[in-house]
Amino acid sequence: MLLDEDPAALIASCAANFNIAPDRSSLARINDSLSTLGAFRTQQLEGLQKTLQKLSRQQQTLSSTHSMTLSSHNPTSHASEILRLDTEKFRVAKQASDLEIEGERLGAELARLGGVLGELEEIGVEGAEVGRGGPEEDATILKLKVYRTLGIDVETDPTTGQYNKAVVRNTAKGDVHVVNIDPKFSKFFYANYFWRTM
Repeated sequence: MLLDEDPAALIASCAANFNIAPDRSSLARINDSLSTLGAFRTQQLEGLQKTLQKLSRQQQTLSSTHSMTLSSHNPTSHASEILRLDTEKFRVAKQASDLEIEGERLGAELARLGGVLGELEEIGVEGAEVGRGGPEEDATILKLKVYRTLGIDVETDPTTGQYNKAVVRNTAKGDVHVVNIDPKFSKFFYANYFWRTM
């Protein structure tokens, strides 16, 4: 049986009645937050893997030294060699303890960022702060919150109102970097620069 109206017109009319723009905006904000957290976690894991590789090389060096000592064992110098190896062992143990403390600190930081991500997801899905401004203003406020959480403050140009300067603080190293934002460089470039600075 033929329809009274053109099927294509019916489908177009049906699609036009759906308003998915707010949902797409929320999903975009959530994806942006997840991407930021994922990049942070990847960077921290890479740092810990490099530290582990360094300790593995040190352990191999110590094992090699120990093997050489056993092969050229001299009873008269045995006690002093044992003392030296014990000192080296305690030094490595202290480094391992320091790395464990740093790992716990990074775990706590990751948990804190996970909480921030949860808040952002809640705001994005529930629309809890939509009443304060339009969707673009809410997205900007959320991004600024994420930046401040990571130790990045942005400043606007009083003449144009555009963001032209960022202050990146690294509390672990105790230093501060001031970055002038130039529109000719991409957002990807500045994101990579900020991660390397932190």
